[in-house]
Amino acid sequence: MRMAKFVKAAFALGIVAACVVSLGACANSSDSSAGGAAATVNGTEISEEEITTNIQNMREQYSLADEESWGKYLVEIDQTPEDFRKQLIDGLVDKELLKSGGESLDVTVESSEVDKYVDEMKANFDSDEKWAEALKQAGFTEEEYRTNIEESLQQRKITEHFTEGAKVDDKELLKTAQDYAQYYDGAKRSSHILFKVESGADEAAKKKVRQKAQEVLDQLKAGKIDFAAAAKKYSEDEGSAKNGGDVGWDMLSSFVTEYSDALAGLDKDQMSDLVESEYGFHIIKCTDVFKAPKKLAKFSQLPEAFQTSIKEMAKSQKANEDYEAWLKEQREKADIVINDMPADVPYNVDLSKYKTSDSDENADEAAEGEDGDLVEFEDEEAATADGEEAEGEASADGETEEVVELEEADKSEMSSEAAASKESSDASASSAAAEEKSDASASSAAAEEKSDASKKAA
Repeated sequence: MRMAKFVKAAFALGIVAACVVSLGACANSSDSSAGGAAATVNGTEISEEEITTNIQNMREQYSLADEESWGKYLVEIDQTPEDFRKQLIDGLVDKELLKSGGESLDVTVESSEVDKYVDEMKANFDSDEKWAEALKQAGFTEEEYRTNIEESLQQRKITEHFTEGAKVDDKELLKTAQDYAQYYDGAKRSSHILFKVESGADEAAKKKVRQKAQEVLDQLKAGKIDFAAAAKKYSEDEGSAKNGGDVGWDMLSSFVTEYSDALAGLDKDQMSDLVESEYGFHIIKCTDVFKAPKKLAKFSQLPEAFQTSIKEMAKSQKANEDYEAWLKEQREKADIVINDMPADVPYNVDLSKYKTSDSDENADEAAEGEDGDLVEFEDEEAATADGEEAEGEASADGETEEVVELEEADKSEMSSEAAASKESSDASASSAAAEEKSDASASSAAAEEKSDASKKAA
């Protein structure tokens, strides 16, 4: 129950993040009956109309436009309209503080940097007219688009500032390793030899590849050839072949289901029979199994790959802590005024009509201690969340969406915040991850020295 409530709360925060990110793109809509300022930050006004427009657009996007759906949703996540409004305002307040706070960190964005990104986007269109039409459909003027790009670049630079400055001492590193060592218990390292089957190949072609794979497998079983040598000679997975077929630890990678299932049945030094996947035929060998010590006394007790992962995790956590501390300081120094919610805003509903006995019980449970719920959730799930990396892949949906995309992977994070119009955002990120064009994703994936098996990472 507690975990379910946490997930619901995270989803709610994700929606709020989407509203903050897509603020500029919602500016053309008008569904607000309330005027005036919802809040001011050091004299800068956040209008009530801005808040209402974003909430109303969000309701449309998530099929919560009718009063009943909206009311039931708020009850389910144990929020009031005032709570939801406050979260959105807090996000916009932080966004405003980032603008002004960048100066204290000596973080600036040159107009030439903004020009570069805008020009790259415009290059995706055949004419200025098509570019202007795409901006219009996305809900931006070019000036608004440029402003959002500038804000996003600044956001990224601030994030990089804290990441580069994050220092984790050996004591903190060992503590993090001790916290996560059991998560890696039972992890398996493997190597494979891949015999590719081209997509759409007929049965005759597939049979030919299978026969070749079986011949190599027979040689391996007879001890006529070493596995690593066979991988270098026969494997068509170029990324891993040069390393003797090594594809690393399963806890740090994601493999196609057939590969994972086969590896799960192997002990150290055991080899599989032929394993068929969408890529072709694999011969898999389990090369190591990690057994976590009951008490981790030294950081070096972990395999090198786990050490690297934990170092990155610890540094990321420290950077986030430093960033949050800095942002808290900016809030405390700022003159922030948040006005009461007007009664006539269209998202204000009477929640008593939608409450049930179950929802009252959930609210009572939540009141027992939200911090405890969060700690419990993190104890159970944080290792998985921190130990996995996600690879985004997407296709462009036409020229309109291209206006909110950047071509290179390292630009995706800031582009999304600048240009998301109707796409949902990830609440855990400072800015949403922009979806890249399929060609760009394919090129990036091809460039990575990963095995074909691990390219199926989610």
